[in-house]
Amino acid sequence: MALKIALILLVRNELPCLEIMLEKIPPVGDGSSYDYIFAVDGASTDGTVPYLDDHGIKVLNQKKVGRGGAFHQTIDEVDADAYIFFSPDGNEGIEDLHRFRPILEGGADLVIASRMMPESHNEEDDQFLRPRKWANNGFNWFVNTLFRQSGPYITDSINGYRAITRSAAKYLRLDAPDYTIEYQMTMRALHAKLNIVEFPTFEGERVAGETGAPSIPTGLRFIGRLWSEFQRKRRGDD
Repeated sequence: MALKIALILLVRNELPCLEIMLEKIPPVGDGSSYDYIFAVDGASTDGTVPYLDDHGIKVLNQKKVGRGGAFHQTIDEVDADAYIFFSPDGNEGIEDLHRFRPILEGGADLVIASRMMPESHNEEDDQFLRPRKWANNGFNWFVNTLFRQSGPYITDSINGYRAITRSAAKYLRLDAPDYTIEYQMTMRALHAKLNIVEFPTFEGERVAGETGAPSIPTGLRFIGRLWSEFQRKRRGDD
């Protein structure tokens, strides 16, 4: 089944990264991995929006703060059958963009590029201590234990490099406002028995700038999201 797929660039003050990465992103064209390219901008002040404008990329100015706000606005305003969410900072492999379309068109509701599969690479894999990877695997265990009813074990419930069909996103009624949006998406998709497919990916390092999500507060947010989704499940709020 042919789908109209939109590549969604999630940006906020990413001009230094865009100057390196944007020219590497394959353009829309015959045989492309996607049919449209949009950017959702979270109130950048560094020239990100004019730079994207100059390169012919339509920018949606984010109406509500938070990563979740970018997802909600995309689903509400971008007319496409499916969305590939991509952060152009170097962490997520451009070489994997072509892998989403055939999986989506094969019937997947949610596609996750996994950093945790045996064939994949996490940015901490070359380190002796891997606190972020271990924490992510802990969150994965809870998600599979509490929400998975069928299908394969999900190895990377948190990673933002993913795609979802519009119909699935609408059905899940996602409402997380922040960077726990992907975790919520995975939990609700598992509980709803949607078709989730993962493929291994190589996680690189940021090409410029620094991450905006400090580890401990981020971890606490994920714990809070896990608890609230578990309570929702117990109440039967489907």
